[in-house]
Amino acid sequence: MSETDTDVLTETPAEPGATSPAARGGDAAPDVDVAALAVKVEAALITAERALLPGRIAEALGLPASKPVLDAVALLNEQYEATGRSFRIESVAGGLRVLTLPAHGDVMSAMHQKKDTGKLSPAALETLSIVAYKQPVLRTDVEAIRGVACGEVLRALMERHLVKIVGRAEEVGRPMLYGTTKQFLEVFGLSSLKDLPKVEELA
Repeated sequence: MSETDTDVLTETPAEPGATSPAARGGDAAPDVDVAALAVKVEAALITAERALLPGRIAEALGLPASKPVLDAVALLNEQYEATGRSFRIESVAGGLRVLTLPAHGDVMSAMHQKKDTGKLSPAALETLSIVAYKQPVLRTDVEAIRGVACGEVLRALMERHLVKIVGRAEEVGRPMLYGTTKQFLEVFGLSSLKDLPKVEELA
């Protein structure tokens, strides 16, 4: 999924007579109006520039737990699907974010062609892929796989907050180990590193 253009979105009002997950058999707190809460959760996510943790949303709304927030998200996604909306609320980097459906990727690409200059170069993508799958990984190991020096590429990826230093190896010189960041997950729409495609799938 790709990031949706939040400035063209509008709040989706709760459907008349909509019932909460609790009313449908869920275990949300009985004193929480999930339909009313959904409108607030939607507003928070639409205006957010990054994925928001359910607990952070709950705290901002004065809720003691994140369960009602997740129930509200489930209700919103039901409404989006029922009304044929082009987006859903998905789990990204441990948080929640509004993302467009893959079926509309061509439209998003056409609308954001001006951002092409910000795309990663083939060398950067190759280096980032190695770090993502091999982390924590030494620069020398990345260079051994690519067959070329990667110092400048790694530095560029760090400047874009896609790669970070995650520690030092227990060997002579204590060389630095590299890994991906939370922003890497957000950029590629992943909930966690477990969502990376399997190597055999890429083949």
